[in-house]
Amino acid sequence: MGTKKTFTFMVQGGNATTGPPIGPALGPLGVNIAEVVKVINEKTKEFSGLTVPVKVTVDLDTKEFEVEVGTPSTAALIFKEAGIQTGAHQPGREQAANLTIEQVAKIAYIKFRDLRSKTFRGAVKQVLGSCKSAGVLVEGKDPKIVSKEIDQGLYDEVLKKYEEKLKEEGLL
Repeated sequence: MGTKKTFTFMVQGGNATTGPPIGPALGPLGVNIAEVVKVINEKTKEFSGLTVPVKVTVDLDTKEFEVEVGTPSTAALIFKEAGIQTGAHQPGREQAANLTIEQVAKIAYIKFRDLRSKTFRGAVKQVLGSCKSAGVLVEGKDPKIVSKEIDQGLYDEVLKKYEEKLKEEGLL
């Protein structure tokens, strides 16, 4: 096991290139940059159009590498689901879009590992907070109201579906 060096890059999902920032950082190490980019693009293709954090760890002796892909920001996932480029300029006064509780639950499912929430409902509420900050309504309502409705059990059916998936993956 040789010495390892780790690099973190922000890349467009499925669209990394051998140019900056990847090429100049990895080139001096003698690693096959084209192969690194190919692996990054394969692993990030599901996040096409979004900026994704990627960690590349290179063994300086063998020139072997590992690619670890993070998830896009919660805001980026909200914008993609809503089909918008940015949030509202004055959240609370104007609305940028409207999401369903299913879409919010999907985002919470994707981000669950990163949100550090002990429960899936907690993760959904964190995503609702991001929706509020971006001026995005959920089910046509203020995300704060939807959060209270979650406490009342109004969306249990949708949430349980994702909770089951997380249990199957050993994350809950």
